[in-house]
Amino acid sequence: KSEGYKMGLIIALVVVLAIVGITSLGVQLGLTGVFGVALPYLAIAIFIVGVIYRILNWAKVPVPFRIPTTCGQEKSLDFIKTNPIDNPTSKFAVIVRMFLEVTVFRSLFRNSKAELTEDGRIVYQWEKWLWIFALLFHWGMFFVIMRHMRFFAAEVPAVVRTLEKIDGVILIDLHPIYLTGFFMLFGLLGLLLRRILLPKVRYISLLNDYFPLVLLLSIVCSGMLMRYLTRVDVSHIRELIISLYTFHPQVPEAGAIATIFYIHLALVSTLLIYFPMSKLMHAFGVFMSPTRNMVNNSRKVHHTNPWNYPVEVHTYEEYEDEYRDKMAAVGLPLDKSVEQAQADAEKGIHAKHGVMSDV
Repeated sequence: KSEGYKMGLIIALVVVLAIVGITSLGVQLGLTGVFGVALPYLAIAIFIVGVIYRILNWAKVPVPFRIPTTCGQEKSLDFIKTNPIDNPTSKFAVIVRMFLEVTVFRSLFRNSKAELTEDGRIVYQWEKWLWIFALLFHWGMFFVIMRHMRFFAAEVPAVVRTLEKIDGVILIDLHPIYLTGFFMLFGLLGLLLRRILLPKVRYISLLNDYFPLVLLLSIVCSGMLMRYLTRVDVSHIRELIISLYTFHPQVPEAGAIATIFYIHLALVSTLLIYFPMSKLMHAFGVFMSPTRNMVNNSRKVHHTNPWNYPVEVHTYEEYEDEYRDKMAAVGLPLDKSVEQAQADAEKGIHAKHGVMSDV
């Protein structure tokens, strides 16, 4: 299993290096149209179709009963204290729970690890490193994506300029250092090292665990290289991106944009292609998870499976009416004796005749 984790990590590194090498060689051969236009269009198309396909498949899965994950007291009697967030019994409580889950990873913050002591006792400890790394990565990526909106408009939106001022509060030689990019980098490094260094996590890690982390790290590193170490023509990059999303692609002349940008773009395109078929789809799946988005009101509302097909039932009363004489003959207990059944039947006949006479 140890060799398996090494092989998964090596394959992930080899694939990313191959993407970098192929892109670099292709740009040198003048294939900027392939890596600057064709590949991004293909990646976006696969991303959109793949995400819609996965969501539609999830939507078809029947969820007949209330199955939310709960870790608190459900609402019952008035004198019993309830937990409205961990055991939501209203739509508003579900919204609050989902908001905390998406923004601050509340369930991950509550994560704990179990260890067996020398005397055989199980002790639980808070496990906050995973929560910290995940928070740094996700929020860092969110603000990095927001800052990238400057490339999609001829005039930078005001909200993006405000974010850049807050994010780039630290200046070195009058150049802003964007903190969220480093947050994203440190978060990804922490998540990757956690999978490599912790034996229990390493044991269950596969190629599809390492590849997205290595790919995202390569995207962050190539972006930082463009931002802080190499010179790229931002105006030409903005023109290319605007021409792409307005469906009038115009590839700048050879050498107008540095090769590192095409490498960065190829890595991002690879991420978009890989996204729908990977675990990264949890970004959309969290909103469709019945363990998170359902109200736990099973004590208040009777839930009938809407996928149940109609079934003809034979009640015990009907069964006893059919076999009453035989059951009485062998001495089986009856809810209604033979005499009582005959009397009820005669009453029913008289009542029916009375109704007919009235009519």
